[in-house]
Amino acid sequence: MSYECILTEVRGEGARKTGLITLNRPKQLNALNGQLMDELGAALLAFEADEGIGCIVITGSEKAFAAGADIAAMATLGYMEAYTGGFITRNWETIRQVRKPVIAAVAGFALGGGNELAMMCDIILAADTAKFGQPEIKLGTIPGAGGTQRLPRAVGKAKAMELLLTGRMMGAEEAERAGLVARVVPAASLLDEALAVAAQINELSGPSLMMIKECVNEAYESGLSTGVRTERHMFQSLFGTEDQREGMAAFLEKRKPAFRHR
Repeated sequence: MSYECILTEVRGEGARKTGLITLNRPKQLNALNGQLMDELGAALLAFEADEGIGCIVITGSEKAFAAGADIAAMATLGYMEAYTGGFITRNWETIRQVRKPVIAAVAGFALGGGNELAMMCDIILAADTAKFGQPEIKLGTIPGAGGTQRLPRAVGKAKAMELLLTGRMMGAEEAERAGLVARVVPAASLLDEALAVAAQINELSGPSLMMIKECVNEAYESGLSTGVRTERHMFQSLFGTEDQREGMAAFLEKRKPAFRHR
């Protein structure tokens, strides 16, 4: 499938490879409009369905991961147009359907919808040039793709309130200290680092990776007792997989496991 607002390619070697998606609206600093998000959703689902892909990386340009939603596309909307047209809900949640690990490799601006998209990913790796924020308050509005919900969970109420109520941006080092990003790396090596993490993930058991992701998301979105119960059931279910038997046999035999992702 051909795209206009994103680029896709497959990277890596071995049985499982990495699906790389690059947001590609350079003149608009990768502002997220409906077409880009539809294409992103289609690419994510295509990589999800490909058994040869173990992990997905989403990135942008040196200047911007995504500088926000496309204001020009929504500036003149009325309430009913925004409500019935599903400006956000029709395509922004596709990433939540993906069960494979998704890494955001962020350089430059990740603002508004760009920050919200990064937070929908499982791991955020940030270049030392990255800037994060939710500046919607400066436009007389609020985040509409989970910013008020995911940001407090990531950085805590106090930090989230300050960022949301002032529209202030924070740099990569502050974002790492606050818990928004997993790691900060030099901008020149950002993509290489993200692909290296993806390569590590690709060597591991596919069923276990999917279940870890589901368990962590359960913890993120529900209470402790529900999350622990989900984790226990997932743990027990993995004893029905070939990868569990191979992984434990390899440990006892002091060799590297050869996972078959089933």
